Amino acid sequence: MTLQRSDLWSLEQYSQQRPSFKKEVLEHKKNREVNLNKHTRLMFEDEKTIRYQIQEMLRIEKVFEAQGIQEELDAYNPLIPDGHNLKATLMLEYGDVDERRVALEKLTGVERVVWMQVGDAEKVYAIADEDLERENDTKTSSVHFMRFEFSTDMIKQAQAGADLKIGCDHIMLEGAQLTITGATREALLGDFSS
Repeated sequence: MTLQRSDLWSLEQYSQQRPSFKKEVLEHKKNREVNLNKHTRLMFEDEKTIRYQIQEMLRIEKVFEAQGIQEELDAYNPLIPDGHNLKATLMLEYGDVDERRVALEKLTGVERVVWMQVGDAEKVYAIADEDLERENDTKTSSVHFMRFEFSTDMIKQAQAGADLKIGCDHIMLEGAQLTITGATREALLGDFSS
């Protein structure tokens, strides 16, 4: 699914809808977040989270012209899962500026070693889902957009109850892995029927 201009509210309409929509989206996001550790969080995106992001960008930037709206749609639509993948925003979160700087220097390459696994199948490593360079020779970014591509067989196994695991092989995040359960698992499995 991709969002079209007709799926969005005008700036005026959004100003009226924003309080209730924001509350709805924040509640929705609770079932789409996975914390690998206290500094590493993944937000699994879907149509609702991306619609909210676009509406917020249009509001903040006061974009109301068709071309500007289309540019936002073109930028964010690729972050909506399409039925055979999961898409996520990886956030490396450090409140202290100095701690963040040091951590981002040590975490170069982290976006290439985040993985998901269905049952005992091979790990599915994240693929960068953007054109922007998010790291250089000295540090990585605190935000990465990524996707996890699954085979039809893996999707069927997950839907049949096989464990859905996530983790990271980066040396600085050693042991950062968990099995996704409960409402979060159900929310992510719902992305496979998109």
